[in-house]
Amino acid sequence: MAVSAGRFRPASTGSGGVDVYDGGPVIGRDGEIREVTRVLLSTGDPARVLLLVGAAGTGKTAVLEHARRAAVEEGARVLRLRCHDSGSTPGAAALADGVHSALTKVHNRRSTARISGTRRTPRQPSGRYGELSQLAVLGEALTDAARDTPFALVIDDVERLPPATASALGLLLRVFRPAGVPMVMAGRPVHPQDGGASRLAAAADRLLELPPLRPADAEALMERVLGRPVEPALVTAVLRALGPMAGTPEAVLSVLDSMEGRGGLLELGGHVCLTEPEQALRLTTDVARLTRLCWPGGPPDAADLDAAAAVARALEHAETRFDDLHRLKPGGPRRAGLVDRALTPLVGDGILTVDEDGRASFAVPALAAALRALPTHHDVSSLHALITRSLSDRLGAETAGGGHPRLADHVSAAGAELDDALAVDVLLAAARTDARSDWPRSVRAYFSALGRLASYDRRTPGVLYESAELSLRHADHPGALALGAPLLACLPPPPTERPTGDGRDSRDGREAENEGEAENEGDGRHGNRATDLNRDRGRGRGRDRDRGRGRDADQDRDRLAYVTEVWALAALHEHRLPYTGGSGAQDTDVQDTGAPEHLAAAEGFAALAGPYGIGRVVRPPAGEARPAARHPAAGHRPGSGPLPSPAELRLLAAASGGRAELLEALGALPPEANAAHTVDRLRHAATHADLADALAAVLGDRYSGAGDSTAALHHALVRSYLEGDWDRALAAARRIEARSRTRGTEAGTAQCARALAAEIHCARGELGHARTWLELIPDSVTHPLVAWARMSLRYWSGQAAQALEGAREDVRRARRDGLLSGIEKVLLRYLSYALLEGMPQAMRRTLGELEALHEEVGSAMTYETVLLGRGLVHGETDGARAALRSVEGRGDAYLGLLCRLILVEIGDDSDRRLAEASYLAQSLGIGRATRTTLGHMARRRSLVLPRLRPARDRLSEADVRLTVLVSDGATNRQIAARLASSEKTVERRLTQLFQRTGCRSRAELAAAWLDGSLADRGLVPDGVPGTTR
Repeated sequence: MAVSAGRFRPASTGSGGVDVYDGGPVIGRDGEIREVTRVLLSTGDPARVLLLVGAAGTGKTAVLEHARRAAVEEGARVLRLRCHDSGSTPGAAALADGVHSALTKVHNRRSTARISGTRRTPRQPSGRYGELSQLAVLGEALTDAARDTPFALVIDDVERLPPATASALGLLLRVFRPAGVPMVMAGRPVHPQDGGASRLAAAADRLLELPPLRPADAEALMERVLGRPVEPALVTAVLRALGPMAGTPEAVLSVLDSMEGRGGLLELGGHVCLTEPEQALRLTTDVARLTRLCWPGGPPDAADLDAAAAVARALEHAETRFDDLHRLKPGGPRRAGLVDRALTPLVGDGILTVDEDGRASFAVPALAAALRALPTHHDVSSLHALITRSLSDRLGAETAGGGHPRLADHVSAAGAELDDALAVDVLLAAARTDARSDWPRSVRAYFSALGRLASYDRRTPGVLYESAELSLRHADHPGALALGAPLLACLPPPPTERPTGDGRDSRDGREAENEGEAENEGDGRHGNRATDLNRDRGRGRGRDRDRGRGRDADQDRDRLAYVTEVWALAALHEHRLPYTGGSGAQDTDVQDTGAPEHLAAAEGFAALAGPYGIGRVVRPPAGEARPAARHPAAGHRPGSGPLPSPAELRLLAAASGGRAELLEALGALPPEANAAHTVDRLRHAATHADLADALAAVLGDRYSGAGDSTAALHHALVRSYLEGDWDRALAAARRIEARSRTRGTEAGTAQCARALAAEIHCARGELGHARTWLELIPDSVTHPLVAWARMSLRYWSGQAAQALEGAREDVRRARRDGLLSGIEKVLLRYLSYALLEGMPQAMRRTLGELEALHEEVGSAMTYETVLLGRGLVHGETDGARAALRSVEGRGDAYLGLLCRLILVEIGDDSDRRLAEASYLAQSLGIGRATRTTLGHMARRRSLVLPRLRPARDRLSEADVRLTVLVSDGATNRQIAARLASSEKTVERRLTQLFQRTGCRSRAELAAAWLDGSLADRGLVPDGVPGTTR
């Protein structure tokens, strides 16, 4: 499902760095194209000179070429004027060569002969007056040629003209302008110091500047390049990476091209998603294209480019200010001085920005990423070390870190340039200072310190504890998950060879008991009484030391248990399997360390993997008691903080089981926790594998939140699905999947999110996309939601028998694993398919299973399905209506549609229910399958299926563009040329446009557009120019 962007590029780069237009439609430039076309058509007396201005990569060549083609379609003759690299002397002679080459295409012998004479003029004695005479002859020749055969002139890349040639052209237009010859020039913005190019701007009648593309136009450009819709997150990431260049078409294409070789694009459900970290998005690393696009003052030399790459690497990981460089001692490392000197020209070119605090950063993050990818011989780690030492040597490590916490990033970037002792002191001081003001930087500092601390260091458990507590407080689950490696490295070996905190083994205590004897050994002047007294004192000191060590060991053990629980909770939020002892699943990144007793706290969390679709069900062997989880003694009483207690973990796991198991788990909690609302919410969350909602239901205000984790995204998906906003639900599913495949992240995917995405596609009739999603789900996942989606795909793929048989097997597997919540959805779907297949006995048997399941589970959802099943089997309308009220109160758009279909089937106010079902189905974007079912129901009951207007009845930008062309009086042939399509395509689109707007002719459509009635009816998107009355 990887996507390649390279072969879709609509433009290439010709020799000399000039854009070459490839003939495709131009996006977001309709107004400018119309204006340029109008100038090219204004031959004769209204002839004007237009200068089209735009920065590099904005599409000047494409606009000019598209307008030229449109003017040619209108019957005009447009000639290209090329005098950039003429063999003649720059100035009037080069201009005469270019005009002569252009006029040879008009076949006017008289004019070409006169211009040939001007080309011979420079051989005669000449000066300033000789050049003026040449320009006068050129002006007259062009006027005569235009009188015989009207034409227009276009000249591109005027900034590349030699100054003398540009000055001559400006003088021709201002003093000897040819009458009746319109001209359009295109080039980059000019400045007074540009000489000849600035005179062209003064000679033009009008200056037309190409504005940046709007975000919607940039998205349309990406879709055209990639050939399929793009995910909004991809558009946002690209535009954010480009910064002020976000509206530059070539920059957008450059970023897409750079992702081609790295596999940064992924197709999911017909949409293109991003699988690269946003900070890794970069422009092309082709030096010629990069410098042409980003250095407006001209390409830098090799040394300056190398220095710019060094600056980009220096600013990547740490905030650098000019004060940091000014504080460096004279005579420091040469590379530090080079970076300092390189900043000034970059700031002058606008490539670097400096805020009011002196903080330097690249204006275009994608340019910085591209520069970091270029080779450079500079090593900037010593610069970060030098910046750190400039403060630590003067203030001390802890004072420097506490007073300047941003030094933490410099320490991390310095790497081995700083010794561990100094680095750890700075990092810990900075992390504790930043814990409240800038917690993300504090988390980074803690993690960097853990990478330098030895596992046996006495400070390591405390640092782990502080970092875990900070991540949990701010719902930073990725940060807490990253603590897994240092946590497991900190676990002690088995007791027989376990070292103590100071590196000495347990024999030190016994040696301390004899410390008094050792002090007086061999001293014969003391008697036995003094020896006994010293021995007693030594033993007392040894016991005190042992008690202190015991207290420290207990505190470290409690802290490690707390960190283990935070880490396990973070793993679940990221849909990873937390490590358990010998009875559970093991995360692929975590190996057995031989000390499972310290990970016993994770076993209760691991039991949630199966019920919430994260992994297979983990159950201890029969007769084996669960180890009791330790909790830190430092102010974290079980059930009082953001971590769930063991009883609450059992309740979360029991939400997917039977009523007896759930009541037993509730009995272990305070009475206020046993609320019907909490139980129903838990059941609902377990049915949809919504871990975040389940934790919120159990923990209440204690829950610190899901942050930006996979669990949070899945919760948003479930909410959008139930509310009927299926497009947003699919976007959330694609984001979860793309995030799990993004390089540098530890997030896992959500199997039930895949199932819901497949269900939506299947309901919409997009079976190929549904099959793609379901093929990603391992067979070991037994959650009923997966079985529910798999059954639908099989049935609507024409495999009815396999769908019904497979559903039975999936229900048996779910029951075997104790996953009862959600089975009612599978059974209700089985019953409805049995109705469509004409299997009354299977319907009655399934209803019996539903009733038995309700007796076993006793939830609101099982009761709703029992009522609906009785309505289908026995025709009980009251129960079906009650189920509809319950479903609408709970909020489930798709089940509400099914309720209405059942009411239509059993004959309860069928006309109204059928109309409601039709409108609801259309709002969900449901496709052929449900529409066919509605049609069959309507025919069986002699009902009329209502005709519906499209849910998205607003005109698209392409429709608006077509309407504008019609209102301008363009013919179908002209429109086809303008839009780069065939005349039949234009006719078909016009027919569809007439149907959507209710207009019967082109004249009515033009009148409705011009008088604003289309906008008044809400058919025109917001922000379209010319639609406000």
